Amino acid sequence: MSLRALLVAATAAFLTGAAGAAEPPGLAPAGSAPTGTPVAVLPDGGNPHPVHLVLPPRKPLSAVARLGRTLFFDPRLSGSGRVSCASCHSPRHAYGPPNALPVQIGGSRMNRFGVRAVPSLEYLYRQQNFSIGPDNEENETITLQQLVQLGRQSRRLRKTARDTAATAASLVPQGGLFWDGRVNTLQQQADGPLFNPLEMDAGSVATVAAKLRSGGYARRFEQLFGPGMLGNSRFLVSEALFALARFQIEDPSFHPFSSKYDAWLQGKARFTPSQARGYVAFNDPRKGDCAACHLDRPGADGQPPLFTDTQFEALGVPRNPAIPANRNPRYHDLGLCGPYRTDLARQTQYCGMFLTPTLRNAATRHVFFHNGVYHSLAQVLDFYDFRDTRPGRIYPVVNGKVDKYDDLPARYRANVDRSDPPFDRAAGQAPAMSARDMRDIIAFLQTLNDGWRRGPSIPELR
Repeated sequence: MSLRALLVAATAAFLTGAAGAAEPPGLAPAGSAPTGTPVAVLPDGGNPHPVHLVLPPRKPLSAVARLGRTLFFDPRLSGSGRVSCASCHSPRHAYGPPNALPVQIGGSRMNRFGVRAVPSLEYLYRQQNFSIGPDNEENETITLQQLVQLGRQSRRLRKTARDTAATAASLVPQGGLFWDGRVNTLQQQADGPLFNPLEMDAGSVATVAAKLRSGGYARRFEQLFGPGMLGNSRFLVSEALFALARFQIEDPSFHPFSSKYDAWLQGKARFTPSQARGYVAFNDPRKGDCAACHLDRPGADGQPPLFTDTQFEALGVPRNPAIPANRNPRYHDLGLCGPYRTDLARQTQYCGMFLTPTLRNAATRHVFFHNGVYHSLAQVLDFYDFRDTRPGRIYPVVNGKVDKYDDLPARYRANVDRSDPPFDRAAGQAPAMSARDMRDIIAFLQTLNDGWRRGPSIPELR
């Protein structure tokens, strides 16, 4: 037997955990192998196609970014004086919330509740602007409403991890910030929570400007933006938001790429057997098919993967009764078509769609999906496995009937994805993932946590 054949046989045994049990071929590996190459992990857990990753430069922060860092941690800017940006976007929790609440508490008296789970601020520095269709120069000259019409006429391609290039050209909503993509810049994003009465509730622009003038920032603003800045409240607050954005763009802690997976991509780490099997199942269209939306390969330019295609999906996650807004049975969060985004309110084909988040540091989160309905990765994978095959395990039963997609009005439930694996199965069919598949995928997802260091208990590549 040739050395190549021996390696292939050994790899199959390593991934399946049973000698002689061949793993079905999957997708191209996350390394530099050409598209179409089956997923592969070396018998010792290493990457057979190591790559050189082009990482963001690490250099001292600009003066504007340093000002933004100060503002990020200052609770004085909030109406209550108790909430800063870092309160909901904690650096110790991958710039996500530090607790397991589905929505955060805010308001000027700290007695108001948000309506959506707080997403992480990490890995947003490369987020593209919102568009409908492939991200290219032609779309920059077309209005959003024209793109909507083109999207209606276009057939949406079935998404699988086997062919992400084809589906990337689909005319589908993608990009933007917040769960509904309603803004395009981190400066605009910072403006939202600051003035939202359910969040920081800072009041008016004039109120925030007065705090900036009296908070020890005046000299820094004058040095950076000119002495006339202090007399114009609107410009002063705008530059403060700009400084917050520069902090998030420049500071390496917002995009460290220091996970075990990043090291594995570069040939500097080895997967455990469970992590290796999980990586294969993550990519396998017949199992998790996670990589169809959470892209795990470096770009052609060598930049590390962000584990999102930035597209929007209607997944039909169950309603979360723990959100106070949901106590009103007539209230529905419809994502792209409202109620917080208004320009697509009449485009009902997008109702129920929310942005696909990055999976980097997902294993450190306490709540998942836009409504924080789940509190563990095991619950998330159960949802993917049983939503259609065992819906009674996912949704409430009302009058003896499963109320499937219960967080969407009936007229919008046709928008829910039923074609992309693993959602291409019917009730009573076998789920796509076994219990071991799900445990292994979680083990792989844990390799996406930043801050990995080579440990003495598991020998790593030198």
